[in-house]
Amino acid sequence: MNEILDLARNAKAWPFHEALKLVKRFEKTPPVKSHVLFETGFGASGLPHIGTFSEVARTTMVRNAFEQLTGMPTKLVCFSDDMDGLRKVPGNVPNRDMVAQHLGKPLTSIPDPFGEFDSFGAYNNARLRNFLDAFGFNYDFVSSTEYYTSGRFDKALLKILENYEQVTNVILPTLGEDRRKTYSPFLPICPKTGVVLQVPLKGFDAVAGTITFEDSEGEEQTTPVTGGTCKLQWKVDWAMRWYALEVDYEMAGKDLIESVKLSSVICKILGGRVPEGFIYELFLDENREKISKSKGNGISLEEWLRYASTESLLLYLYQNPTRSRRLYFDVIPKAVDEYYTFVTRYHDQEPARQIENPAYHIHGGKVPKVDLPISFSLLLNLVSTAQTHEKDMLWGFVGNYLKGATPENHPELDRLMDFAIRYYKDFIAPTKKMRSPTEKEKVALRELLGALKKFPEDVEAEEIQTLIYEIGKKQDYENLRDWFKALYEILLGQSQGPRMGTFIKLFGKQETCDLIRKVIS
Repeated sequence: MNEILDLARNAKAWPFHEALKLVKRFEKTPPVKSHVLFETGFGASGLPHIGTFSEVARTTMVRNAFEQLTGMPTKLVCFSDDMDGLRKVPGNVPNRDMVAQHLGKPLTSIPDPFGEFDSFGAYNNARLRNFLDAFGFNYDFVSSTEYYTSGRFDKALLKILENYEQVTNVILPTLGEDRRKTYSPFLPICPKTGVVLQVPLKGFDAVAGTITFEDSEGEEQTTPVTGGTCKLQWKVDWAMRWYALEVDYEMAGKDLIESVKLSSVICKILGGRVPEGFIYELFLDENREKISKSKGNGISLEEWLRYASTESLLLYLYQNPTRSRRLYFDVIPKAVDEYYTFVTRYHDQEPARQIENPAYHIHGGKVPKVDLPISFSLLLNLVSTAQTHEKDMLWGFVGNYLKGATPENHPELDRLMDFAIRYYKDFIAPTKKMRSPTEKEKVALRELLGALKKFPEDVEAEEIQTLIYEIGKKQDYENLRDWFKALYEILLGQSQGPRMGTFIKLFGKQETCDLIRKVIS
């Protein structure tokens, strides 16, 4: 354990940097609650999405790193704010007219439009748990409604009331003039309509633990702040959760920096210890605009997993989390190949390098061994050139390239073929454009054709690559990149491509010769 701790102190891997914050947090005394608590929070009004996956995955990476450094027990709480009032009817639900009649009510007080659960909140919570379970995350699910109504938050709610003015004064400077007049940290639930009210308080009694307000019909009501009769505005709610649950670690997106600051101040007012945290950058779409659930821009989790594995997405989430990056379809092939490169390297690395390898954090230190003789990019080029959606045909090419290779002894490659076929069909085929060779290029291609015909069938890829280099030099290409670019554009219909010697070996000597004859004619 100490050996890993010593290595981690000098490691560049960000999960270890974050884990070391927690090591320092508990240097003198362990947590009173006997475990270290990580938290992620979600709004329950929508379905789980790639942001949900991203936050839980990254938090899990830090959690695993901390456990490996200390051996201390940990818990991850996934908190659903299902007591939040529904502001608008989602566009992807049935029975929208019915849901519209319940706007403003807590999600757990609205009938399930799908007719499967006791409430709309319960439906979304079930989807969230199924989503997290499908990826094997280890977590404890917490419902805001359950904790408010069961009394788990009562002590913290009374603490907010005792410090009402201090807490309110933290938020007021951040609000517009009109909102300041009506703001209260407490959102009472109307006893007549069940709607979560955003109304100014007429008064409060910290000793009695009550607040006074006007209900939906203008009638004055006095109600306790405990027992689920009201909830908190979300920035105050966030701080209250940190205090009540004794949260030790929670990360947040860059758009919540100000909220983190405000909640931290409030948590201290309550006498709590602010959790350690990490601010990550937001993903951008193809036009480098912020990805938004409401806009539907960028790429969804389901879309990524249609074209590549979960592990490749985890790699993309691991890399440079503090830098904004595009999250779009064209980043997938590189992410897939980089994942397998890291996994392959891992097993030959020294321990100090292993813990910096992304594969270590993707797999929680238990990195599998994978035999992948062909890269995903090369496989895409094969599918594109062969113009086939048939895996049997692709395995025919692979079997000639790698004797004895079958789906049974290379299951990972077989899985990649499915991804490659889908990706080619949806993204490469619709935009693929072959160009005709120039006269100069025809001369070079004829020379390549003649030389390839003389090679034996078992010629090595490196020998083919050397031949292509020599032909480029002989044809007076000032920059050999122009020669290879021409081959990609003429033979593959793209501006970039694989190592041509390897590709020709995979595609087949005779098939390549036939292709060259076709483009020349």
